[in-house]
Parts: sequence; structure tokens; C-alpha cells
Amino acid sequence: MIPKIHVCNDLDRAESLWKRQWPRQCIFDLWPVRECFQRHYHHQPHFLVATRGHRVCGLLALSWIDEEDCFGHFPGEVWHGQTWLEQNKIVAADSASARALLDQMPQGTQIRYLCPNHRLEMARRTTEDEVGYLFFPGQYQFAMQGYWNTFTGKSRKKLNSEINHLKSSGISFRHNHAPDLEWMFRLNLEYYKDKSYFYDTRFLGAFESLAAWLLANDMLRVTTVLIGGRVAAVDMGAVWNNTYSVLAGGTHADFPGVAKMINLHHLEWACDRKIALVDFLCGDFNWKQRFHLTPRPLFQIQRPHTMEIRHESQFWFRQPSFAA
Repeated sequence: MIPKIHVCNDLDRAESLWKRQWPRQCIFDLWPVRECFQRHYHHQPHFLVATRGHRVCGLLALSWIDEEDCFGHFPGEVWHGQTWLEQNKIVAADSASARALLDQMPQGTQIRYLCPNHRLEMARRTTEDEVGYLFFPGQYQFAMQGYWNTFTGKSRKKLNSEINHLKSSGISFRHNHAPDLEWMFRLNLEYYKDKSYFYDTRFLGAFESLAAWLLANDMLRVTTVLIGGRVAAVDMGAVWNNTYSVLAGGTHADFPGVAKMINLHHLEWACDRKIALVDFLCGDFNWKQRFHLTPRPLFQIQRPHTMEIRHESQFWFRQPSFAA
């Protein structure tokens, strides 16, 4: 039976659908995480719901983004035309449900950071977007020495030299001191200026709400590097389902190389705690490959307005995003 598609624009109904239908595989799958951004962006939900009889068999969670004149994955958080939340999904019980949702996807839809989905790939509707980077401590028996053995002697020597230079000024780490997040926002804005997502007060407010929710649910991890008693770097992460997701960070320009130090600290902590996976998200920043992290491509699917294409079946794709 071919699924029927209807649209849900009611936020309460959308929440109910999400909680009942959405897989809980990563931190971004949790409704409260998405709701933190919805609360500050106030975009109109536009959920495509596939049903057979009275049973839901597919869900495409969209939002209408007024300022971009397009639909994006719920909740449609954007800056410079780019969304931020990753591992988006199109939920479908079977290939027929996936095709039905894609066929009814409205013009002006732009979805990024989609998890691999063989049903979508078979429909030839996706193309590779950006690449996320992962660390699996179990690959190294949860021991940093096993990880270090993957580097050449020259690479280890160079990295240790940079870190030892910082240590000579006196270094310490501070953990889970929530007020340090204000330093993170400030440092991120000072470095990236108007390219930082935090430049948008909506995104900043959403991130503050997210931090508060993570803290209340014992998921928040704040890591601060102090050099010579000064705040040199702050990262914010979330720990859920034995996965540590490093969500955002800021570094002080006076301490070049401190980003490498704090990232190595994340790896050490994950090994000590026997965390299954560390997710450093998308955006290379010229260090993730050098740190021998495992790449994971995410995908995008977009359908422009009719006036922007020659044939309705064509899709166009946006350039990779800046990651804050």
C-alpha cells in the first residue's frame, strides 16, 4: 500500500510524533535538545507524516525558515545560511515510505548533515555534505599509548614540543565549572567574529538553554585549560549513551597550540572513562585528520524553488558550512 502523506504544523503534535517515531541514537535525537533551539528561533514546524491506515510509517521533520525563504530540518537554526545541528534523519519504515516522503518534499527544502541512509541513497536523492570526525577509544584498548603508536616519531616529537612549551608556563585543567561557558562564548566570538554562530543572539540563547538542560540532566561536561592562571581554552560537551560529543569551544589567541592540548585531553578522558565514542562533529579546522580521527561523511538533500531549476527532478547543493 502506498503511504499517504499529511502535514503537521502544530508544535505539540510534532513533539508527540518525534518522541514516538524518532530513533534515539545520538544527543541530537533528543527532543529537549532540539526544543532548546526551537524556543529561540520560533520557526513554524512543517512535519511530513507518512501513514498506512492509522499507522505512522515515516517522518520528515522540517521547519519553515522565514529569513532563508526555505524549509530546513527542524528546528531550522541558521547562521549565514547554514544550519548547525548534525546527524539529521529522514525516518522511514521502508523504501516506499522514504520515496513517498521525498516525492512530497516541498520546493525550497534544504536539509544538511543527514546520517547515511541506504533508502535515500537508493533513491539517488542525496550527495555527500561535510565530514564528521570520530574517536573510538576501544580501538586502542582504552589506552593512549596505543593511540600514540599510530603516529610517526617525528609527529609525536613535534606535538610534544608544542605541548611542553605551553606546560612551561604552568598549566592546569578545570572541569565542569559552568560559569566558564561565558569565557567560551567570548573567546569564540573574539576569534570568529561575525562568522561565529554565537554572533546570532538566537543561537547564543539556544546554546545557553542547551547547557542549562544538559547540566540539569547530568550530561554537561565543561573543560577549561588554565595557563599561568589565565583561561586559555574552554570546551563544552555532552555525555549521553556512552558517547561524548564535543559541541563547541573557544581558545585564547595568546596561547597558540592550546586547541591541540585540550583535544588531547578529551581523548585521554574518554580512554580513562572507557567511553565508546567521541564525536568531534563536522568541520576539519586542519587538525582532525592529523589526529588520526575516523572520518564519517554526512549527506545533504535539497530541492530548490521551481524558478531556480530547469527540471523539477533536479536538485542543487550548497557549499559546505562553517562550523562554530
